[in-house]
Amino acid sequence: EDTANVVSTAMFMSGVTTLLHSFFGTRLPLVQGPSFVYLAPVLAIINSTEMQRLSENKFKHIMRVLQGSIIVGSAFQALLGYSGLMSLVLRLINPVVVAPTIAAVGLSFYSYGFPRVGTCLEIGAVQILLVIIFSLYLRKISVFGHRIFLIYAVPLGLGITWAMAFLLTEAGVYKYDCNPNIPASNLISEHCRKQVTRMQQCRVDTSHALKVAKWFRFPYPLQWGMPVFSWKMALIICIVAIIASVDSVGSYHASSLLVASRAPPPGVVSRGIGLEGLSSVLAGLWGTGTGSTTLSENVHTLAVTKMGSRRAVELGACVLIVLSLVGKVGGFIASIPQVMVAGLLCVMWAMLTALGLSNLRYSEAGSSRNIIIVGLSLFFSMSVPAYFQQYGVSPNTNLSVPSYFVPYVVASHGPFHFKYGGVNYVLNTLLSFHMVVAFLVAVILDNTVPGSRQERGVYVWSELEAARREPAVTKDYGLPFRVGRALKWVKWVGL
Repeated sequence: EDTANVVSTAMFMSGVTTLLHSFFGTRLPLVQGPSFVYLAPVLAIINSTEMQRLSENKFKHIMRVLQGSIIVGSAFQALLGYSGLMSLVLRLINPVVVAPTIAAVGLSFYSYGFPRVGTCLEIGAVQILLVIIFSLYLRKISVFGHRIFLIYAVPLGLGITWAMAFLLTEAGVYKYDCNPNIPASNLISEHCRKQVTRMQQCRVDTSHALKVAKWFRFPYPLQWGMPVFSWKMALIICIVAIIASVDSVGSYHASSLLVASRAPPPGVVSRGIGLEGLSSVLAGLWGTGTGSTTLSENVHTLAVTKMGSRRAVELGACVLIVLSLVGKVGGFIASIPQVMVAGLLCVMWAMLTALGLSNLRYSEAGSSRNIIIVGLSLFFSMSVPAYFQQYGVSPNTNLSVPSYFVPYVVASHGPFHFKYGGVNYVLNTLLSFHMVVAFLVAVILDNTVPGSRQERGVYVWSELEAARREPAVTKDYGLPFRVGRALKWVKWVGL
């Protein structure tokens, strides 16, 4: 039930924040929602030693800690945007920085993807193959003028795979040979332990989320209790909020070239980042367990559908809000077998990696300077965290976690051992994140190694005064309801 409630809350906040961004953010037709950028820090907090040692009300306490951390980190992001500091930071962010940073987000979860798919290979592999067939081999087939298979590759693949797993479950193919009510860790027989674990991955009826979910439920603030604030965990989210801002800057620029008359002025970008910070504060208050940011997949969707309508995105956001109020929808999503989710995530993380690298098209991708910088950023983003992960779980603990969670547990036992334990936790955790290492290497090298603006692909943002004189630009980025006139003097937040 808790998982279903989190899913419904995430859907609700995704709809609300998308509407806010459409009216008061950059005003580009971009969907907001939980980002993979926040996944690594959330996993690190959940799997920290102090969280794993909890015995009572563990889920709610973890959610309250995540709430507090996200609220503080997102408030920092809002300050970064609305104070105008983001306009200064934009000078450091270019395609050569954005590309490896976002690619590292997708690559960082390789240890979870196929290992989890392999727990029920005939289901997970079919899921991946169907999405590949629909999105690649059948992508040019049109139905009533729309490329149905390309646009809806993910839901089609999920629906067919779930139906197949349901039929196999009902036909008795995944019948338990041992008692499924006994935890796998307590089973004496190795055969029973493996068989029960496998059946729990393959069957579609192992989760009770759909049964226990309410038909109607309205998400409300502080539903998990009052936030718990931890300075070290909040500091981690602050740094991750900067990475999320880098992701959004790349999405703003790429989407503006597809749907707007010109790229937005720096003030509009700052305004968008500031609103994303406020949106994440709201997400923290409502208890989604993660921050809200512009989804990188927006760019691919805009390029495929050629649909750059702001009204279409607003309508979709309203539909999302309505669906979030139906508790059974969240329950159904929460009940999807994890092996299917892993199969989808394999494709989505691969897509995220490719979308990140696609930012290099705005620079001279063949330049030896850029090749070396991107190569070093990606290599060290994988190698440096591997150095931290070799410390493993502390021998003094009795924690037992799956192998794919080890990278998020070792942060508590990394190589830094200063006098203050909180400082050790922050440094060990941040440098075990692939995206943080990629960003640090790329931003330092790109801004210190000589190179022309054309070679670096420096983002060209519209000049504020010139943008104000063009009606088309004002229509694209101007605030509605005469809010823009009231804030005309605040030049650092746009038109």
